[in-house]
Amino acid sequence: MASAPAGQIIDTYWNGAIEAQESLPPSIPRPQLWHWHDWTDQTWAYRSELYEYVAADTVAMHAVITAPLNMPADWWTSARTALQNITTIDTARVTVQPGFLAWAMPRYLGISASDYTALPWAPAHGDFHFANLCAPALRILDWEGWGLAPAGYDAAMLHSYSLLTPDVANRVQHELAHLLATPAGRYAELTVIAELLDAAEQGINRELTEPLRRRAATILGRSAVAAGGSG
Repeated sequence: MASAPAGQIIDTYWNGAIEAQESLPPSIPRPQLWHWHDWTDQTWAYRSELYEYVAADTVAMHAVITAPLNMPADWWTSARTALQNITTIDTARVTVQPGFLAWAMPRYLGISASDYTALPWAPAHGDFHFANLCAPALRILDWEGWGLAPAGYDAAMLHSYSLLTPDVANRVQHELAHLLATPAGRYAELTVIAELLDAAEQGINRELTEPLRRRAATILGRSAVAAGGSG
């Protein structure tokens, strides 16, 4: 079920699930969207969606990981395959707005997004964290925000949300090193960090603030990334 004030619908998120159903290949493990229905009243628009039932639980209840996880090797193999298949989708949808990065990267990281324009972008799930991933058989939920983002964005998000549990963060780095341990992957991490620091400033997952700053400092080769974008 989705709702939004009439006249204020953000198409990227409002239509994301439908466009995923129409665009994503069967090789990407996800619940099928079978039906949807729209209606409005004088001030609000509504959409109901009927999905295929998924019996498996999500890996975690929340995006921010605060306890160890023990995912088997074959789950990580499935995740790597799915992430590769996502990047092959043909789309003009955009998950990360360049204008936001032009504003947020100087503010939160003390860097300019224009320094990274030569690095590739690719289709991404856009909200790839353990609360949207099922196990033991991988299913990827919540496709509302998928679209183009810096290459490696999904792996970077999984890593950033795991920073409070170093063993999990280290496992993500190890299993997804082909995406993260590259110039593009480091830029993707900085992108996610800027987004999550902006969210933390608004009161969302504030507990990630210091780990995110420390991670950004490591990527940038600094001793610290301070609040407000000073390095």
